[in-house]
Amino acid sequence: MHLVPADRADRRTIDGHRVCDAIAAIGEPGHVRAWADRFSLLADPKRLALLLALHRTGPLAVSDLAIATGMNDPAVSQALRLLRAAGVVEGEKEGRIVRYRVVDADIASLLLSARPAFEDEALRAEKRGSGGAAPRDGTGRGGGGESRVLSPKPERRPG
Repeated sequence: MHLVPADRADRRTIDGHRVCDAIAAIGEPGHVRAWADRFSLLADPKRLALLLALHRTGPLAVSDLAIATGMNDPAVSQALRLLRAAGVVEGEKEGRIVRYRVVDADIASLLLSARPAFEDEALRAEKRGSGGAAPRDGTGRGGGGESRVLSPKPERRPG
């Protein structure tokens, strides 16, 4: 139990070797704090929506992000200012237009795992060998061109 700090050394452990492994996995408190701060950037649904849009589509301007997310331009600008200060996004200026993109590789890899629900269903259908869950019009939005609201996880049906 060489990794247990002196202030906790008198405590009885059940799996001492695992305690040491856990302490090593946690690492330095400053590193944990830095990751907690990064996760807090993703904890806001509006910032997460901006990051998902940028990650999946590439560079976008503030006004385009506002339309895509349903936010107003000043709210998008404020969120991007925070994300830029944290080093998560960068803006590239072309004349009077600034297009933003995700530049933090760790955040980008986390965003990869945040697939929309229709992609999850399409992947499950593909694994089952069923074509029934594929979008009817090929747009990825469902059939008939109508707009639908998708939940983060499809409901499970008994059966």
